[in-house]
Amino acid sequence: MNSDPRRRALELGLAPDRMPKHVAVIMDGNGRWAKKRLLNRVKGHEKGADSVRCIVRACREIGIPVLTLYAFSTENWQRPRTEISALMNLLKQFLANETAEMAANDIRLSAIGQIDRLPEDVQSALARAMAQTRHNRALRLNLALSYGGRAEIVDMARHIAADIGSGRVALEDVDEALVAQHLYTHDLPDPDLLIRTSGEMRISNFLLWQIAYAEIHVTHTLWPDFGKEEFISILAAFQSRERRFGRV
Repeated sequence: MNSDPRRRALELGLAPDRMPKHVAVIMDGNGRWAKKRLLNRVKGHEKGADSVRCIVRACREIGIPVLTLYAFSTENWQRPRTEISALMNLLKQFLANETAEMAANDIRLSAIGQIDRLPEDVQSALARAMAQTRHNRALRLNLALSYGGRAEIVDMARHIAADIGSGRVALEDVDEALVAQHLYTHDLPDPDLLIRTSGEMRISNFLLWQIAYAEIHVTHTLWPDFGKEEFISILAAFQSRERRFGRV
């Protein structure tokens, strides 16, 4: 990963100056991938972790600054307890196995969501990984964990209401910029590109405010089968789109 990202982008047929600043991914299809192969759903999640590594490395290689992965939603807490436990163990394993590579390749780990709902050992592992990579700058790997877009907006509204009630903020000062400052992603650019795997045509409560003008690409590929070649193809398609942001 030490090669020049601009040169690698050009070698792959991409325009370095038209690269998205922030790619967000709804990683869907692990369970269906496993079911098609008569495997336990957990096997699908394990295989999906390989796709995470692949796409993180690809983003680092070609110079995408921010990658947000929808890893666990607020709704996922309703899944069977055994599956939730397996997912939490996979997350701990991922953090244990990948932190050294992230540190070596200038990748900073961060997380958004209701992190306090995660098991304490997972919170501790996440905090350690974020601390070890906090000074890295080439790529921001942002994990959406126990995340829900509606919950985020409710939290934002509560914080602004508290500021108004205490006199720190005037009602007439509430605008889009102030709202953005109170979101979990306050220190990140909005996503330019949203990718959803598995063919489902849903946003699934993901970054509801932030994706207002994101380009959306839905692929029928299940997440465990999603790889670098298709990712590069989607980026090329993104670069061919004209982004008007409501203008003519």
